Amino acid sequence: MAGAVFGWRSDNQFELLIDGPQFFPRMLAAIEHAQEQIDLELYLVEAGGCAEAIIHALEQAAWREVRVRCLFDGYGSLGLSLSLRRRLTEAGVELRFYNPLSWRRGLSNLYRDHRKLLLVDQQLAVVGGTGVTDEFWRPDENTCDWHEVMVEIQGPLVQDWQMLFDRQWRANISRKAWKPATHFGLAHLPRVPETGEGMGRVAYADARQHRDILQSLVRAINSGQQRIWLATPYFLPTWSVRRSLRRAAGRGVDVRLLLTGPRTDHPSVRYAGHRYYPRLLKSGVQILEYQPCFLHLKMVLIDDWVSIGSCNFDHWNLHFNLEANLEALDPALTQAVAASFIADFAQSQPISLQAWQSRPLWRRVKQRIWGWVDRVVVNILGRRH
Repeated sequence: MAGAVFGWRSDNQFELLIDGPQFFPRMLAAIEHAQEQIDLELYLVEAGGCAEAIIHALEQAAWREVRVRCLFDGYGSLGLSLSLRRRLTEAGVELRFYNPLSWRRGLSNLYRDHRKLLLVDQQLAVVGGTGVTDEFWRPDENTCDWHEVMVEIQGPLVQDWQMLFDRQWRANISRKAWKPATHFGLAHLPRVPETGEGMGRVAYADARQHRDILQSLVRAINSGQQRIWLATPYFLPTWSVRRSLRRAAGRGVDVRLLLTGPRTDHPSVRYAGHRYYPRLLKSGVQILEYQPCFLHLKMVLIDDWVSIGSCNFDHWNLHFNLEANLEALDPALTQAVAASFIADFAQSQPISLQAWQSRPLWRRVKQRIWGWVDRVVVNILGRRH
């Protein structure tokens, strides 16, 4: 594991915000009250009502001489129109794009900035899995099409999120991953506190250079005693995660996977992930597919330990993407996350092994085809690694 590791910080306050109609107004209010600095790092940004609301707030902040920096992914922001980009820069917003697409870069175009982060005055951070598109929030109707969560953070931990953003902001000029100074952070993954209130840590992935976010998840699964609840929209987990989940279920831990149902933006990825169902189900892992809408959140609850952020914990993301998650130990946040999971479980379809084995032929064919594609990709990535 190359690169330094963030340690645990105490005396933080966390608040779980569920779905765009709850977290976007909070984000806008924070932007509108900013006095010195606003930093925004996003993957998916598209023209629409949601983007209009955010860009208007950023414009207003820049006009009142707040320093505003936006770091958007070069591919995920293709839907951000030239007029909206021009509005930002003309207002004085510093706008940069991570790894803009170019035929000269070949496979390097696959490297993306998948983080989702808002920082205000170095006092407040909002992190999670949202993009700025109308699927996440329609301001005129105050509704959303995609199910997502964000966490509002105040306290000393905000400084670590600020450092993560600042390093990538500077590194983005040369399109290279940042290399921390030797004095920064920890050399190894820190031990999780046995108990805590207001405890938090930044876990991140820096493409192939650094993946403490994965090591931390596997360690948490391996040490889980009571429950392991994991939600992800794109279920293509690494081999180490799958093995740890099976072993945990085998030792009697309540292991539940909350996955997207038929409403998804990438059906092929959903079918590819189905190839992992049989072995997990046979080992005692419960699989539930969310029905009301597309489940886009990335959230883990293991006993009292929480992880929320941008990472899907799949082999593709961890190989090519910049990712960042909040890890926390806080009774109030744990309770809120558990309540969110329970509400989502109630709106999900459980997948039994018997029902899975009797699925129709057309579904088996799709799963076989996309599962084969996924297997080829895994093998290629393994050889390149």
